[in-house]
Amino acid sequence: MTCLTRRYPFSASHRLHTDRLSAADNARLFGKCNNPYGHGHNYCLEVTVGGEIDPRTGMVVSPAALDAHVRRTVLERLDHSNLNTDLPEFATLVPTTENLGLEIGRWLRRDWPQICRIRLEETGSNSIEIEFHEP
Repeated sequence: MTCLTRRYPFSASHRLHTDRLSAADNARLFGKCNNPYGHGHNYCLEVTVGGEIDPRTGMVVSPAALDAHVRRTVLERLDHSNLNTDLPEFATLVPTTENLGLEIGRWLRRDWPQICRIRLEETGSNSIEIEFHEP
């Protein structure tokens, strides 16, 4: 299997907070990310598609087709959004990098099950990777 990875930057804001914890526990657990006014990040999403190289094209997948799918499925939804208020998925789910990555993976793989990995970088020192082994 050969893999192709593409990178996609986007910006979004969020507040890490859960009603399941007290104000003091939220502040202790999430620190400055619990700021009531939220804060923003310049994220970088990497999407990896795996498969056999098409002998006609010499490619695993058309980069333009993948770009269009990611733009329509993820970037139009997330770029310059407030994750807590603009996305129904995060009405009750804490928009951590882990949870955001899981949601992005679900969205992308609905129509492209050959996506085998995503990596979401929130900051230079915080990123997550999710590998998908089943179609």
